[in-house]
Amino acid sequence: MEKIKAIALFSGGLDSTLAMKLIIDQGIDVLAININTGFGSTKDRLEHMQSMCNQVGAELKIIDIESEFLQDVLFDPKHGYGKNFNPCIDCHAKMFTVAKRVMESEGASFLISGEVLGQRPMSQNRDAMQMVLDESNCDGLLLRPLSAKALAPTIAEINGWVDRDRLEEIVGRSRDRQLELVKEIGLENFESPGGGCLLTDENFAKKMFDFIKYDVFEVRDIPVMKYGRHLRLPDGAKLVVGRNKDENAHLQNIVNDKYCHIKIVALPGPHSLLSKNATKADKELAAKIILTYCKTKEGEVCTLASENEEFKATPFRSRDEIKPYAVMQ
Repeated sequence: MEKIKAIALFSGGLDSTLAMKLIIDQGIDVLAININTGFGSTKDRLEHMQSMCNQVGAELKIIDIESEFLQDVLFDPKHGYGKNFNPCIDCHAKMFTVAKRVMESEGASFLISGEVLGQRPMSQNRDAMQMVLDESNCDGLLLRPLSAKALAPTIAEINGWVDRDRLEEIVGRSRDRQLELVKEIGLENFESPGGGCLLTDENFAKKMFDFIKYDVFEVRDIPVMKYGRHLRLPDGAKLVVGRNKDENAHLQNIVNDKYCHIKIVALPGPHSLLSKNATKADKELAAKIILTYCKTKEGEVCTLASENEEFKATPFRSRDEIKPYAVMQ
């Protein structure tokens, strides 16, 4: 008999890691897919995700759906947004749809996820979880091993591929049972819950709402949104100013012809992006703002360089003068 294979929706977090382990321990091959919408953490987590998969014996594959996510989900979600810019129901349904495609192409038999019933009151209640299954045509195909005994049996259980008695019945926000499983498995260097999708973050949502007032959002704009202080200048130009060495490095590597790169000559300071179509007034204001985030003296004339020119400016006396233009500090 050919070995059964499952596709796991894998975030890199503890719950999805444990869900895979419960299935792998029943002799089933698991391919862990991490679906990249573009709005995950700003940190590179590939090494961590690979470590988790190695520890439980799963293969890892990254699936990029940035363009598909923007086109199908982000700006016209059927089930609306959460508290911020997060179309969670539609996003989960899209991920399950993608996972089902992978399942079919890989010759796998069912899907698994690390969702826990009641852990997130808005997106992991019974109605929301069922809605996602209905929208993605995955009802019966998706097994949630951590809460399986509290949910209706799935195809994998009914067909005897998975022993339901060896699954869990975790409900709610307590993680006591998960931590017991960690000890039983000997799992190391797992992540504490937190972080997650940037679209659920209030400040990130402010940047998104501001952006779409002035421009059409594209895949190439995603990296711009992830880093720096974001400011909207009086004539409509967007200014992004790096906050630290790490952000400066990320901004410096962005390739997007909507923006010009600005750096300060002969003085340590932030790397910045400014709309290429900025008016002269906005460009002059941007220069003053950038210098105000440097260790400059009041009235000091400094030189800044963009891609095709150098220009001089002086900083504001105080960062308080910048506040009217800030989208997010």
